[in-house]
Amino acid sequence: MSLTPDSAVRTYIENHRAAFLDDLAEWLRIPSVSAQPAHADDVRRSADWLAAKLGETGFPVSEVWPTAGAPAVFAEWPSGDPAAPTVLVYGHHDVQPAAREDGWHTDPFDPVVVDGTRMYARGAADDKGQVFFHTLGVRAHLAATGRTAPAVNLKLLIEGEEESGSAHFRELVESRAGRLAADVVIVSDTGMWSETTPTVCTGMRGVADCEIELYGPDQDIHSGSFGGAVPNPATVAARLVAALHDEHERVTIPGFYDGIAELTDTERQLIAELPFDEAQWLRTAKSHGTLGEAGYSTLERVWARPTAELNGIGGGYQGPGGKTIIPKGASLKLSFRLVSGQDPYVVEAAVKDWVAAQIPAGIRHEIVFGAPTRPCLTPLEHPALQSVVRAMGRAFGEKVRYTREGGSGPAADLQDVLGAPVLFLGVSVPSDGWHAPNEKVEIDLLLKGVEATAYLWGDLAENWTGSPA
Repeated sequence: MSLTPDSAVRTYIENHRAAFLDDLAEWLRIPSVSAQPAHADDVRRSADWLAAKLGETGFPVSEVWPTAGAPAVFAEWPSGDPAAPTVLVYGHHDVQPAAREDGWHTDPFDPVVVDGTRMYARGAADDKGQVFFHTLGVRAHLAATGRTAPAVNLKLLIEGEEESGSAHFRELVESRAGRLAADVVIVSDTGMWSETTPTVCTGMRGVADCEIELYGPDQDIHSGSFGGAVPNPATVAARLVAALHDEHERVTIPGFYDGIAELTDTERQLIAELPFDEAQWLRTAKSHGTLGEAGYSTLERVWARPTAELNGIGGGYQGPGGKTIIPKGASLKLSFRLVSGQDPYVVEAAVKDWVAAQIPAGIRHEIVFGAPTRPCLTPLEHPALQSVVRAMGRAFGEKVRYTREGGSGPAADLQDVLGAPVLFLGVSVPSDGWHAPNEKVEIDLLLKGVEATAYLWGDLAENWTGSPA
């Protein structure tokens, strides 16, 4: 009896499971910590390893792309069909720092499989495991369909600096935009709601951050002789922070909310359907109550609303006892999470104008912004998103729900430069412990990621409605 396409995929995955996990473990043994200069050679070795493995997988093009920092890996496998869409998969091969003394039960760079169900190692979930499932996924796709090339024009861009701020990523994408041209971007550096609730992320917030320096007297001065008669920069800093939100926790900066993509009734309903335990969420947050913009739920606030946060404040005397002075200066660190429809540079200009309007005479100020990250959002009805949802549903055998990410990432640069929608396909779960000691990946979920990608390429090719890149 011949196998159904889904049975053929699963059979292929099961037959190659052991070799896949052995290869992944070999890659995880390379401590590709991009944030630590001592590991620069390891990051390069990780890139070389992946490029060679992608060549073994069948990609006819597999290259290491140098940057001013750590190298990225690019691979390409044309479908041979001029009508096929082009898909670019994004992930990263660098990892967070890790050492046994941080609280690991085992050596973080010596992968250990426990009970045959989970693999512990730095990068197992974030992001080497989720990058690597694409290698077995494309082979299962070919085996089940009898094809000699994927049903889509498949490209991979695997970054080497994501865990250290992606300092050179935008420059890389802009300089290689022609090679990276795609109709759709798939990000496999994300996760699901839980082991029993498969989900697809539809967007991430962007971020802009700044440091504000306030200067008053040329030196600390006596508060008895001069207090009440000259402006105090620490007081000005406190007033700036207090003025940042109104009584409904809305940001007061003029124009801050202009153009944002509001949640639809359907999106709010889908968010409300998730099995969210707010008390457990608070325990995870190590916090004791919720607070945020009025009229929105906790998940809506962290996924779909923009924010302004004070990250740090300083100024004046901080030592033991009292010191009756007016300090010469004060400082603030602010960050702004942005949602679809907001332009980071427009927000920066609005913040600068707002701060300038709050500063009294006698106080000088400087404001410096860091490199921004744009938000990204894919509409629920986008046909490529529906292909991801169907592929996940086939792999998991149950309804796939929708989430967003409250954080930010370099995937938005791909959307901005390439003009392609960004979709997310990840199978990691919160218990995997990204960035924490004892990071792990659930092996069965990892193989579900393999299965989903094996279905995805055919579904995208069959249901693509746009013009190929």
